[in-house]
Amino acid sequence: MRIIMLGDIVGRAGRLAVRQQLPVIHERFKPDVVLANAENSAHGSGLTADQYRKLCNAGIDGITLGDHALRKREIVKVLEEQTNIIRPANMPRDAPGKRWMAINAPAGGLPPVYVITLLGNMFMGMNTSDPFACIDDLLGQLPGKDQIIIVEMHAEVTSEKQAMGWHLNGKVAAVLGTHTHVPTADAEILLPAKPGDRGRTGFMCDLGMCGSHCSIIGRKVEPVLTNLRTGLYVAFDVADEDPRINGMCLEVDPQTGHAISIEQFAINANPQKPPFVAG
Repeated sequence: MRIIMLGDIVGRAGRLAVRQQLPVIHERFKPDVVLANAENSAHGSGLTADQYRKLCNAGIDGITLGDHALRKREIVKVLEEQTNIIRPANMPRDAPGKRWMAINAPAGGLPPVYVITLLGNMFMGMNTSDPFACIDDLLGQLPGKDQIIIVEMHAEVTSEKQAMGWHLNGKVAAVLGTHTHVPTADAEILLPAKPGDRGRTGFMCDLGMCGSHCSIIGRKVEPVLTNLRTGLYVAFDVADEDPRINGMCLEVDPQTGHAISIEQFAINANPQKPPFVAG
């Protein structure tokens, strides 16, 4: 079974790049399920109901959100009513939305993919509970045995993401980091931590982003430089040049839920073709 997970979709450039390049991804990887973090879709912060619908119509099977999950109030209804979108599981208990989702492969005949997103605690400035205790609790609530489980660790610090990878090694199919928008060169299948451990969990500290790569993590370069060099407040507008897609392809044994392989990828979009310009 093959699962695609795309890094944070940032602004218009990210949304259009994903819509344009999903057919390329399907042709190249032939995935059974496509997941994406879309928390930066609405001009860099949040997700609107219309953007949610367009991403689903383009071929995204499951959508995750991060620290900007509730930035757009209109997404609350979507979070409460739809089954293929989740907010981070360790947000406050009364936050709207689901703590996990089960995504079925459109082709059928394969087990569901359970997806959980966690927010890191370090330098995130969020009112969240312990992500380690949260995931331990949730794993005990999922139905069935030998599930295919993807855990997204939406966090600032690489060490916290690595710690979650080792904490869940052998218990889930993959731990995949998002949030920092820069792809890391550590896509791997984790070895057993000690003799007797199962192992076979895919890991990557950060998937990167889908959006403008002529930017500073998706924002226009000059305003960010001005702020860093002078301390003056400047609006960090979302960039749109050089759109690209970052993500990974995970192959999983559907019988055991163990990762078989993990491959990071980057794909350039073409801003001279639809949907960037009218066809």
